Amino acid sequence: MYIANEILMTIRSSKKTKSEVSLQEPIGIDKEGNEISLLDILGTETDEVLDKVELKMQVKKLYQKMASVLKNREKTVLQLRYGLVNDGSKTQREIAKLLGISRSYVSRIEKRAIKKLSKAFQYNIKKNMDSKKDH
Repeated sequence: MYIANEILMTIRSSKKTKSEVSLQEPIGIDKEGNEISLLDILGTETDEVLDKVELKMQVKKLYQKMASVLKNREKTVLQLRYGLVNDGSKTQREIAKLLGISRSYVSRIEKRAIKKLSKAFQYNIKKNMDSKKDH
């Protein structure tokens, strides 16, 4: 638990100065004078920790995109359909009953919302690639 707290403190302090934190970035010096990175501190659980951090970052991006791109009903359908809220995932039929609409309409809303999110993420990927070319 101590290591997790150290990692969080380091990430939070770095976050104040920049938007991204590298796991290879030096965060201090050990007793022998060697630089220590977050990757060194993470030890053998590196892959697991990296996967969890990556997943949390992706989930945060998904929620940000959902908030900025989707209409309320589209967001609600996706949240219910894929268990993005506490109750777990629901069938299209269950969602239709909850919202008072037909199952086929739920299906159309779901497809439209996924298409919008896909386009938004593709646009960001293209935009990021274009900006890297400029640098």
